[in-house]
Amino acid sequence: MTTLPHVVPAAGSLAPDFTLDATSGTPVTLSSFRGVNPVLLAFFPLAFTSVCTEELCSFSDDYDQFTQHQVVVLPISVDSIPTLKEFKAKHGFKTDFLSDFRRIVGESYGVLLPEKFYDNRAYFLIDTSGMIRWAHVEAHPGLKRDDAEIFAEIHKL
Repeated sequence: MTTLPHVVPAAGSLAPDFTLDATSGTPVTLSSFRGVNPVLLAFFPLAFTSVCTEELCSFSDDYDQFTQHQVVVLPISVDSIPTLKEFKAKHGFKTDFLSDFRRIVGESYGVLLPEKFYDNRAYFLIDTSGMIRWAHVEAHPGLKRDDAEIFAEIHKL
């Protein structure tokens, strides 16, 4: 059975809801942030790779800036929870990571690279009403946005 590729949800559309296991040990449901916090979904290909490590270290370095804007950063990868816990501990990351081990969320956001079986690097900024306000999918997983660009989008909320 062949499945059709999912379309990337555009800015102005309701963010597809999901519940994923987190490194905190408590599952995270996206819709639980509605009316409370904006959310930055940050899909990344694989833990322990150079660009992913650089990107997530940058998020950690700028953690206080995200907090100042009340934005919850939810990094998502296809890695297992034990792998993500080790990755988080090794680098002292401040955010919890979400495991999309079954690749359902990456597929629903249109970022799963089926030939590689992991997600492309992508960002979705979601406001407190659950609407996507900014969406960016990289041309290939080796690219990433600078936090300055992400904060420019956050300032538009």
